Amino acid sequence: MSLVITDECINCGACEPECPNTAIYEGGVEWELNGESHDPLSEEFYYIVPDKCTECKGHYDESQCVAVCPVDCIEVGVEESEDTLMERYNQLNG
Repeated sequence: MSLVITDECINCGACEPECPNTAIYEGGVEWELNGESHDPLSEEFYYIVPDKCTECKGHYDESQCVAVCPVDCIEVGVEESEDTLMERYNQLNG
């Protein structure tokens, strides 16, 4: 797991378009990976799919969702190594 959106989220949606891996979804919306749809991870708030989050490693120097969040509700869920995040980046981006 990488970043998570806490229940402090105000559902403004500022984070979703900033994610280069399309790892952020609106609450209640199914998410997709490798052509397969999956049930939403949250019904109430925006959420981040752990298998798609690289904390923007490989794209940017800082997490874009964190940078634009007006209420600072995005935090590290479980610390992951840079190697793990870059491996995920490579899997997602070829």
